[in-house]
Amino acid sequence: MKFRKFTLFDTANNALIVMISLLMLYPFVNVFVVSISSYSAYIENPLRIFPKDITFGAYAQITRHPVLWSSYLNTIIVTISGVALGIFLYIVTAYPLSKSFLKGRRIIMLAIVFTMLFNGGLIPNYYLMRELGLLNSLPALVLPMLLSGFNLILMKTFMENIPEELEEAARIDGASDPYILFRIVVPLSLPIIATLCLFTAVAYWNNFFNAIVYIRDVDKWPLMLFLREIIEGAKLISISGGGVENAAEAGNVQITAETLQYATLMIVTLPILCVYPFLQRFFVKGIMLGSVKG
Repeated sequence: MKFRKFTLFDTANNALIVMISLLMLYPFVNVFVVSISSYSAYIENPLRIFPKDITFGAYAQITRHPVLWSSYLNTIIVTISGVALGIFLYIVTAYPLSKSFLKGRRIIMLAIVFTMLFNGGLIPNYYLMRELGLLNSLPALVLPMLLSGFNLILMKTFMENIPEELEEAARIDGASDPYILFRIVVPLSLPIIATLCLFTAVAYWNNFFNAIVYIRDVDKWPLMLFLREIIEGAKLISISGGGVENAAEAGNVQITAETLQYATLMIVTLPILCVYPFLQRFFVKGIMLGSVKG
């Protein structure tokens, strides 16, 4: 009887998980289906999960837009730069903070936690970027997001769990602190490093607000700002010769704003979604071991 109850619970639990997974997957399926369906099919059923009157006209139109590819390049540069610099800073900052003998560690940690609750605000940050001469440049999209107090605490907590005996043995053999950090501690910290790489990459890839504040030239737009401009369109549009103009005036096959928006959404979100499977095996372990202990 007990075995039967367990089986029923397990079945119900699995069914619930499958239902939740399908609900989370539905928006992605709907976006893709609408992006390859005709406008009449979209009007007939905007919530469809099966394509009708399949056409790739929206993808053909959006990929001819030069701003898309320059935005892609800008976003890739910003994301790679931000992840590389950010992870390096997390490592060299979290390692000394993980040592209990560091003088003033408590004060430093209080200062880090303070930045998680309060910050200077938009106007001081803008003036700082202006005084540094970084307005309308890609570094202005990288520097403000380099360090996160939450991510730093995750890295610090993970390093605190690395056995001290490993470092002591290395010091007895004559190893220096940089050698111990990059040849012993960093390889053992790969799960949390991979986790923070994913967090940081997603944050840089999806950020558009900093671009609104700091960037003026269209050729320096990141991908999400380009997506924002497309999604805000409210009329029938077509892309002709790299420009966005009224479809009736262009004389092309009409591509509706909705279809074009959905196609753009698929193009800009698919790359970052493809990164997750490669880091998934590190993700849970990194979160569990690097989480703040109560």
